Amino acid sequence: MNLYKNRLCCHFSLVKVFLINPNRLSCRRRSVLSFLLHPIGFCDIFSTSLSIDSIRAKTMRILAIETSCDDTGAAVILNGRKILSNVVSSQVPIHQKYGGVVPELASRRHIEMIVPIVTEALGTAKVTLREIDGIAVTQGPGLIGSLLVGLSFAKSLSFATGLPLVGVNHIEAHLSAIFLEKVTPKFPFIGLVVSGGHTSLFRVDGFGKFRRLGQTRDDAAGEAFDKVAKLLGLGYPGGPIIDELSKRGNPKAIRFPRPSLGKNSFDFSFSGIKTAVVNYVKSHPEALGTHPEELIRDIVSSFQEAVVEVLVKKTIEAAQHERLKRVVLSGGVAANRLLRERVKEQASECKIAVYIPLPSFCTDNAAMVGVAGYEYLKRGIRAPLSLNAFSNMPL
Repeated sequence: MNLYKNRLCCHFSLVKVFLINPNRLSCRRRSVLSFLLHPIGFCDIFSTSLSIDSIRAKTMRILAIETSCDDTGAAVILNGRKILSNVVSSQVPIHQKYGGVVPELASRRHIEMIVPIVTEALGTAKVTLREIDGIAVTQGPGLIGSLLVGLSFAKSLSFATGLPLVGVNHIEAHLSAIFLEKVTPKFPFIGLVVSGGHTSLFRVDGFGKFRRLGQTRDDAAGEAFDKVAKLLGLGYPGGPIIDELSKRGNPKAIRFPRPSLGKNSFDFSFSGIKTAVVNYVKSHPEALGTHPEELIRDIVSSFQEAVVEVLVKKTIEAAQHERLKRVVLSGGVAANRLLRERVKEQASECKIAVYIPLPSFCTDNAAMVGVAGYEYLKRGIRAPLSLNAFSNMPL
């Protein structure tokens, strides 16, 4: 690990190093730099000219990097659809004892893992950087410290190799994940992005063509899951735990509120549901005492029922309002069993087609970043090396 840390120091200073003409460096210095950069495919960088003309070729391999929150991800995507590799390093064990993501710890872990994860992604895809045609990286929104690790690394690679770079909006990446599946929707469609940090509805008319119809006014749906799980002492992340427990609970045991926020509003609000759970637990202290399993199961099942009902209702109404017959679900909460079942049931009654990525593509990953990045790179869109990260980046 110390060796990786030493190599990582090199990637942060890479931009400065390559301001010097590599051909003017001594053979010894070139050898040292080649050794440090060898794990990520730079061993022949001084003797090989990397051309960006290949971006116009029919075959395009994109190296994608994702570090918006607590997962370090790297992937190699062929022509924006085929996954050659998709590697994710989860930080769940690090943050579990805190009941949520600690931004500083997340950033530090990204620094430790970015080099080995990119190395693994290239190795699994059986390519070197000389065979990569472009780099796509999450630019925002997300935790700023985490974003900067991935963005700095991607910019360093771009500057050192001459490979074209493009920044990708994390929310757009989630909406693009569906195009990794065999069956994909045609544009336009309604897209629901629902995760720990986002809950938004969009009309999607194409790549880069979005119109936001609604968003949460307070907590994101995934955030509400995590907070309720923490309140009940169930652990982190709360979504999968609640989803599993609710299978054996009674979803009608407790009637939690379903905020509508007015007629024709596609905005969401989950703080009220969360507060209702808090108030119920306070009035039933046994839920926090000996943890009677039946009561806990009923609470989480009823809570999940309320959240899913709101998400499905708003999504179907948005599709009907826009007169569209296609709906796409994305984001970490889209992996929820009940949400996937319920939206398919109600959409079928309205003759609306539903598209949902595999659960592994719903949670944060670099493959989805590669899909969006490919679409922009093939159009000739390039990001400057002044590209910055943004914690808040509306789509």
